Amino acid sequence: MELYLSECLDSLLSQQLEVSEYEIIVINDGSKDSTLEIATNYAANHTNIVVIDKKNAGVGAARNSGFDIARGEYIYFLDPDDYLAEKTIPVLLKIAHKNNLDILTFESKSVVKRKFPLSKNLSGIPNEIEIFDGITYLAKNKHKNEIWWYLIRRDFMIDTGVRFIEGIWMEDAIFTAELFCVANSMAHVSLDVHRYRILPTSAMRNKSPEHYNKVIHDNAKAAHIFDRLIKNVPMIHRSADACIKRLKTRQQSFVFFLMVRLMKSDISIKEIPGMLKNFKKIGAYPLDEFIGEDYNGIGYSVLVFIFNRKSLINPFIKLFRSFYTLAR
Repeated sequence: MELYLSECLDSLLSQQLEVSEYEIIVINDGSKDSTLEIATNYAANHTNIVVIDKKNAGVGAARNSGFDIARGEYIYFLDPDDYLAEKTIPVLLKIAHKNNLDILTFESKSVVKRKFPLSKNLSGIPNEIEIFDGITYLAKNKHKNEIWWYLIRRDFMIDTGVRFIEGIWMEDAIFTAELFCVANSMAHVSLDVHRYRILPTSAMRNKSPEHYNKVIHDNAKAAHIFDRLIKNVPMIHRSADACIKRLKTRQQSFVFFLMVRLMKSDISIKEIPGMLKNFKKIGAYPLDEFIGEDYNGIGYSVLVFIFNRKSLINPFIKLFRSFYTLAR
């Protein structure tokens, strides 16, 4: 992250907040480049920057470490290769305070090389926003898995006891759903805030067999954890059915993308029947809730047709792997 950390930190220092109003906690999770040196230099020049250097234990553990020492009323988790548009955090804090929100979600923009330091709609935020409890919010809105598109009230997070699961790949997808399910007051504001940097070297694009296999097994774990979340949705809630439908869609998305990664992995196709049998026990297979408002299109539909027919899976994956190997 040595190439991107400075831009990330500079964006946080360009929010027009007083130094005494906020803290920036940098968790160095066993980096092997100059990331720690860059972070330490920033901390030496800015009294509100704290650097924690720890042995590598993964993203979930790093985020928990930051949360454990945080003192702010609201918490925001930002990846070090991403950054924020200038002067946006004060707007979010004002909205969150005014409406006593547990969670406030906002907009993100994907970027490659071109810089976008300014928000496109900083002055166009409406005075009134629609507030929901978390179950209703999930029922009404397609949500992102990642934690960088919302702000969290720290006391609320402490009271829920929700933490990042450590050591697995889908930690923020699980964390987001768990947190939203127990929120009393949530809102979305169409403010252009976050910049998601697309990198060819990111973990999302890591195609090594070891990483692929871990992501596959972690997707399976996430699907099983979502079974518990779905069962815990209070059925007396007026939006329970719609919330469960969306959570079921997300649960089945883990299975769908697991299957897509299986196509490109070196995991034996002999393991697939056992996986599908376990997914069927929790209603995550067949993929009868996946196609819909959140996921649609011909590509999704064709693959779901194949994945839902066990007789087609093995020959399809064998054929795909043959062509995939030649293409590489």
